[in-house]
Amino acid sequence: MLRLALKSLLNRRGTVLLTVFTIAISTALLVGVERLRGETRSSFASTLSGTDLIVGARAGTVQLLLYTVFRLGEPTANVSWETYRRIADSPMVAWTVPLSLGDSHRGYRVLGTTGDYFQHYRYGSRRQLEFSAGVPFDGVYEAVLGAEVARALGHRVGDELVVAHGIGRVSFAEHDDKPFRVVGVLAATGTPVDRTVHVPLAGIEAIHLDWQSGARVPGRAISAEDALQQDLTPRSITAFLVGMENRVQTFTLQRQVNEYRAEALSAILPGVALQQLWSLTGVAENALRIVAACVVVVGLLGMLTALLTTLNERRREMAILRSVGARPRTILGLMVLEASALAGAGLLLGLGLLYAILAALRELAATRFGLFLGMGPPSVPELLALAGILAGALLVGLVPALLAYRRSLSDGLTVRI
Repeated sequence: MLRLALKSLLNRRGTVLLTVFTIAISTALLVGVERLRGETRSSFASTLSGTDLIVGARAGTVQLLLYTVFRLGEPTANVSWETYRRIADSPMVAWTVPLSLGDSHRGYRVLGTTGDYFQHYRYGSRRQLEFSAGVPFDGVYEAVLGAEVARALGHRVGDELVVAHGIGRVSFAEHDDKPFRVVGVLAATGTPVDRTVHVPLAGIEAIHLDWQSGARVPGRAISAEDALQQDLTPRSITAFLVGMENRVQTFTLQRQVNEYRAEALSAILPGVALQQLWSLTGVAENALRIVAACVVVVGLLGMLTALLTTLNERRREMAILRSVGARPRTILGLMVLEASALAGAGLLLGLGLLYAILAALRELAATRFGLFLGMGPPSVPELLALAGILAGALLVGLVPALLAYRRSLSDGLTVRI
């Protein structure tokens, strides 16, 4: 029966190819959406690891996570340096990494921090930051670039760059009197670190000595050399990362920070904040799934239309098979087998098409969007999606099969005028 089904499909190769291609497109889209969703979650979840708390000015949990970790949005307020030092000196705290945001370089965020950032920041499975060139900054006017910044702007170790005030791609308020020299370039991480320019906190303080309210103070120009003679201890920072001596004490410190009376602060758990972020993006994910499922339904309806159209053309073929001894259930099995072959070929072609697209776009996705698209075998959710498409195709194939099963022997042999 398999040989007969294959020959029947080959005899209608034009219609068969179009039907298989329709199912393949539907499969690639549905599984592609699932792959993209999974990889996006994995990429976001791997952005920060090994950090027990993120502390910033009083704000929403997701907002604090977005601007400190993903460089999205703007902070509502800062944390005073005295408050930061008081919390950092707590016996429960093992290490802290101060973060200062608010400036940019040609559209990329500039992060003021300390050398502890390169020592304690972890991503993925607690992977430490590595340098592809150069070393961490040591001087006030030195900078370390993320991999994408260096690649996109063509910066190398030894180049000079100018930091602009604000976070816009184009800015007319630049700290051009105090340029930074690139001393290091980080290896690609697939996280927002790749899109960040890292400079010392003292450097951030130095370039703002003669600025006030986002503008240079008239008549108060301080040269780069003179700034080095000033006290460059920061007055405030945007937020800071906290690692605990004992993780059991995390909730104790979080409660103390949230109830801190001298300043309105928020301490968030990165994992909990990510879960809240997923709950917000879940609506968009479900919308994408519904669109992809609708495309699959349209593809299956196209297959049903093609099978019903050819069924009328094959009435004589079915009658001849019945006249040579084929039973109605044989005709039913033949039609179901043909539908299964169409669905199977569509699934395989769809998977091949999906992997070809992933191979073509994975480099672009990694370098431009920090999203690593895996080329591994289908995950469990993807296999369930494939099984759903196959089951739907078999159900659709049953409709013409039952019609052929119910038709009598004389139906295809009667000459119709």
